[in-house]
Amino acid sequence: MSKDRILELRDLLNRYSYEYYALDNPSVSDQEFDHIMQELMALEEKYPEYYDANSPSQRVGGVVLDAFEKITHKRLMLSLANAYNYDDLVAFDQRVKQEIGVTQYVVELKIDGLAMSVEYQNGQFHQAVTRGDGEVGENVTNNVRTVKSIPLTVSFKEEFEIRGEVYMPKKSFNKLNQQKALIGDDLFANPRNAAAGSIRQLDSKIAAKRGLDGFWYYLCDGETFNLKTHYESLQWLKSLGFVINPLTRLCKDIDEVWAFIQEMTEKRESLPYEIDGMVVKVNDFANQDKLGFTAKTPRWAIAYKFPAIEVMTRLKRIFLTVGRTGKITPNAELEPIKLAGTTVAFAQLHNEDLIKARDIRENDIVVVRKAGDIIPEVVKSVAEQRDGTQMPYIFPDHCPVCDGKLYRSPDEADHFCINNDCPARVVEAIAHFASRDALNIDGLGVKKVELLHKLGYLKTVEDIYRLKDQQSKLYEIAGLGKKSIDNLITAIDNSKDSNLDKLLYGLGIRQVGEKAAKILADRFMSMDNLINAQVDALTQIKDIGNITALAIQSFFADSNNQRIINTLKASDMNMEYRKEKTIESIFTNKSVVITGTLEKYSRKEAQAILEKMGANVNSSVSKQTDYLLHGSDAGSKLNKAQILGIVTIDEATFDREVSKYAK
Repeated sequence: MSKDRILELRDLLNRYSYEYYALDNPSVSDQEFDHIMQELMALEEKYPEYYDANSPSQRVGGVVLDAFEKITHKRLMLSLANAYNYDDLVAFDQRVKQEIGVTQYVVELKIDGLAMSVEYQNGQFHQAVTRGDGEVGENVTNNVRTVKSIPLTVSFKEEFEIRGEVYMPKKSFNKLNQQKALIGDDLFANPRNAAAGSIRQLDSKIAAKRGLDGFWYYLCDGETFNLKTHYESLQWLKSLGFVINPLTRLCKDIDEVWAFIQEMTEKRESLPYEIDGMVVKVNDFANQDKLGFTAKTPRWAIAYKFPAIEVMTRLKRIFLTVGRTGKITPNAELEPIKLAGTTVAFAQLHNEDLIKARDIRENDIVVVRKAGDIIPEVVKSVAEQRDGTQMPYIFPDHCPVCDGKLYRSPDEADHFCINNDCPARVVEAIAHFASRDALNIDGLGVKKVELLHKLGYLKTVEDIYRLKDQQSKLYEIAGLGKKSIDNLITAIDNSKDSNLDKLLYGLGIRQVGEKAAKILADRFMSMDNLINAQVDALTQIKDIGNITALAIQSFFADSNNQRIINTLKASDMNMEYRKEKTIESIFTNKSVVITGTLEKYSRKEAQAILEKMGANVNSSVSKQTDYLLHGSDAGSKLNKAQILGIVTIDEATFDREVSKYAK
């Protein structure tokens, strides 16, 4: 009887989920749904022998992995060739017509998320695998199972595989970033990054809380199920309970395709999710087979990429912010405007020279776009719309926080506040020291640093290691909580074992970024050796020029910095470099540049792998570059590398090389 009731409740919840997500026509209230879910969870807890990984109750997550298993795709997950304008689409259409004649096209919205392959066996959700390099992906089954719109059981019992996009709706993205801002964590740059970061969580409970969703756009080997067209296969998937984008359209020719693209370009910003283009596919499966594939892409499909969106708004004021090194950054406060799916109210203006060159003034109407669809940028002012109230901007000569005099070197574009005690510099310096790429002190983001600085607990970097002595007082601070403080103290203790390069980067030495910090640590092996190094010895190191050498010497000569280092030593901070063993590879002692968007790796992950394999990773392409590793949207660096005859490597090739040496 108990088993029958459990099965009945599961069927009910699956049906209600289908009505809600696939049909957008729920037959029960949220309260009734929750009531049934609670009854099911209580019964499953009482009768654990009826456990089922695909029960609707399992969508809350709870599986914690050490790492993701690598899965080889049964069928390659290829990327698509790109079109950027009408002429590109016409050229694609002509190539298609030359081989198969006139054809219909299915046009789909290109969802900006994470490409996914999902397999079903015997009517059950079996596994979900990321695209990876197209040949091998990561098993993210436990996380994808938490996406509520994905059916866990279907009526069709034969094995089949579908492809789609797991994405984060704008509403979920905004909510997540609001939560991260409250605790001082770094914000996600865009919904795609947020979706990818959520799917790659080792704890599925975290993924379950992120509000992910999915659209499904391809049935593998659809003709084997007696389906003749792509559009027919989408309707078949919809009948099984999969969410198919309702804006998908069947077009009779390329002109209808272009008209639909124009229509969606206008509606793009009003959509509840991000799209970065449109996908055009030959509809008939038999024609797809005739067209076939190139080595990397299907010849029967193409992705149209949207041009950068530019909008006009009013620039209300220009204001300055102060960084950890004292660098002054001018920013534009804008009348809020919707741009590429998000509301933009601020943009960086970089420096005084840019403001002058573009003649940007307060109260101007300005053109704004997102560089790479991510970073808001003021492109230009619209001088013809001025009403006489706009005056040329005069860059201030005093710090907006401490009122100290600003300094600009004749050979630099940036202004600096040179007051070491400037409160803004102190907060930024401490937050940088604790950041993920430096000492990685989890729980000590900018907001918490600001609070503890304001309350007098954090006046300098070394005060971080005195917080343990104030632990009982910290418990009394409203909004922090005992567990949060305990976790913070643990993270601070753990940071003492960080490698020397992380410490050097965290100290915020001017001109010394992550790469230079690693080079210095590798060359001198200890803090004391570096402190005693002469400028001549520093400049002999590749990538350490005279300006950087002088900045290092000046930093260690400063009595305040000497005090900080001595205090850290007394706190048992590691001051030695533990050199990681380098793997001999084709990249050893080679200069490598990374460009474009990689699917499997973040830029930092790829750089770390290359450095472990002995590469010298640089930011710009030159005649000295040996390899260029490129992802999608590679742009000018790829063009320059090809002109110079530099060896270019795509992500799939890079991954195969990495796999060789990982064995």
